[in-house]
Amino acid sequence: MTSGRLLPPGASSLSVPLGGGLVRTLHAGVPGPRPPLVLVHGGGTDAAALSWYRALPALAVDREVWALDLPGFGATTGIAPLGRPEAMADLVARWMGGLGLAPAVAVGVSMGGDVVLNLALRSPRLLRGLVLVAPGGLVGSVGRPLVHRAAWAFSRLPDPVLLRLAAAANRFSRTALRAMVHDPATVPAEVVEEFVRVAREPRSAEGYLRYNQSTLGPGGMTNQLLGRVGRVELPALFVHGQRDRLVPVEGSRSAVRRMPHARLVELPDVGHWAQLEAHERFVHEVRRFLAELAELPEPEATDGQPTSE
Repeated sequence: MTSGRLLPPGASSLSVPLGGGLVRTLHAGVPGPRPPLVLVHGGGTDAAALSWYRALPALAVDREVWALDLPGFGATTGIAPLGRPEAMADLVARWMGGLGLAPAVAVGVSMGGDVVLNLALRSPRLLRGLVLVAPGGLVGSVGRPLVHRAAWAFSRLPDPVLLRLAAAANRFSRTALRAMVHDPATVPAEVVEEFVRVAREPRSAEGYLRYNQSTLGPGGMTNQLLGRVGRVELPALFVHGQRDRLVPVEGSRSAVRRMPHARLVELPDVGHWAQLEAHERFVHEVRRFLAELAELPEPEATDGQPTSE
């Protein structure tokens, strides 16, 4: 995992004790009447400083913004990777409770979107609204049946083999970056350098491997949420690049049709990392959504505890 060298401009880094470990946490902005933002990064070898390098300081001009490295990612230590998105959602709920962040607006990208959707289903009273960037958890399989079966079989290889293969694949991290964004030139050079450096660290992919092992079933995804997202009554903004080659935009479209208070912004000529590749448009849409939330009635008091289903 990364030593946490990269830091978004204007952000501070702290370690929050939780579950016998230390959760690397980024913070920017000052306390005020507006609900804070909680940012949850994606999978692969991602971390808070990578996903939110541009968005965190831009969104902190009028409120507090907090972001964490999930176990198995970034510079969080002492907590084993959790795998299941429900378990990660419960950890985020405990982290929020320890910092007194409820009610907050939760923002998740890719795997982090899967975590945030589970947070909304399991602990809705912690939240004021959701922003979901190309979220996971909304497709039934990884491509065609044979492709999905191969991905499932790969995830079942012994750990030493999996980690060696992941390390070998991560030597081509610049190629992987080109699959994540439509135009690599839009990504800041310092983010690219950190992305490449982290990918070459031992066990940097372990958190994401555990997520894949826990969500890939032999016949389909075990974290498919389309049948349950209609129960999320919180206001939700989806943002999805139309050129996303990793998470099909159809999943976001289907979710918005099922959720009572959701809308989708599709970005042309943008790939998977919309918050980095089209950061000005992303920040504009999030601020617009936050202004809409401010016009809604205040939520009920929260108890800060996750609820099991």
